[in-house]
Amino acid sequence: MTPKSGVLLLGSCVSAIAGVGSVFELSSGTPELGQMTTSLILALSIPLTAWLFWVAVQDTRANMK
Repeated sequence: MTPKSGVLLLGSCVSAIAGVGSVFELSSGTPELGQMTTSLILALSIPLTAWLFWVAVQDTRANMK
């Protein structure tokens, strides 16, 4: 693993945690940041998590050769 892929993987983990937190906030009924902001965080964190993970894996594979 390179430092770049490590940082990308860290970003993926943080984004996934934000998404899970948003789901719990929305299911509570009254999110602290408001319905719209929490929904926006959730909507952005799902594709961001997948993209960061994919880029981290691609970077690691490229540097293994």
